[in-house]
Amino acid sequence: MNVTLSVQISQRLFARLRRRWADYGFMAAFVILILIAASFSDVFFTQRNISNLFRQIVTNGLISLGMLTVILTGGIDLSVGSIVALSAILSSGLQQQVPLPLAILAALMAGGLVGIVNGVLVARFRLAPFIVTLATLGAVRGVVYVYSETPQTPTDPAFRAILGGFIGPVPVAAAIMLICFPLVWVFLNRMAAGRAIVAIGGNQEAVRLAGIDVSRHIILAYVISGFFSATAGILLAARLGIAQPSVGAGYELDAIAACVIGGAVLGGGGGGAIGTFGGVFTLGLIDNLLNMFNVQTYYQQILKGLIILFAVLARRKEQ
Repeated sequence: MNVTLSVQISQRLFARLRRRWADYGFMAAFVILILIAASFSDVFFTQRNISNLFRQIVTNGLISLGMLTVILTGGIDLSVGSIVALSAILSSGLQQQVPLPLAILAALMAGGLVGIVNGVLVARFRLAPFIVTLATLGAVRGVVYVYSETPQTPTDPAFRAILGGFIGPVPVAAAIMLICFPLVWVFLNRMAAGRAIVAIGGNQEAVRLAGIDVSRHIILAYVISGFFSATAGILLAARLGIAQPSVGAGYELDAIAACVIGGAVLGGGGGGAIGTFGGVFTLGLIDNLLNMFNVQTYYQQILKGLIILFAVLARRKEQ
């Protein structure tokens, strides 16, 4: 019995040490990327490029925040890209029939509704999150094309002027994203509901025995994911000035990559808002550098896939 306990303790210590070295490895990679950018590009540290970098990471930043809350419960949300498309096309298309605030509200509610559906199916019906969100990924994408097979252009000039504009040198969308990260940190670390979400991924049965409604908090996590994905879609449409029904394909890969780079453990048991921001910024920096050197997009996808594999391997749970 003592031998078994000693082995288990050793495995946990080794796993914790491995994850810590993984964190150090990603930090070192981030510094190396900065040095490469400074050495090979004269425009990287210009205000224009930094502003563009922050504008480009807004979508993945917001999606990753929602994905983080789901991963912390031990789940996954593959429907985020389709929710981005749904909210983008609703917030743009509905401007022709209703005032701008109502169009934005409808888009946010649509994202929350998809989150409720995902959460109920996972929490109440005990279905696998991968299967549920894979199904809603296809279903929501179908709804987008039912609404409109053609791109929708926002008709209210305030939409782009405000959400797609700047506060001095800072993009409004980037400011919104930067505000959301500390809010999520406070939620996960200082509020009862957030701490329950974190605890569920660590030991769901212990949380249940403590008298906490596990199902309700899992549903909340998926609603948060849907809300942040919808927000990302609205801001993306405002930045681009058009909403394509095909937008958002593959965005779940970037969000998962950002979370695992930032320390999230797939299956629950680790992760946080600050680390996720680091993961988002690192991926944005990689994309920025590869675009500067005219590297084709499918090489970027290969790199992101390898990053996910490495991060998951480094932070896997011991059985």
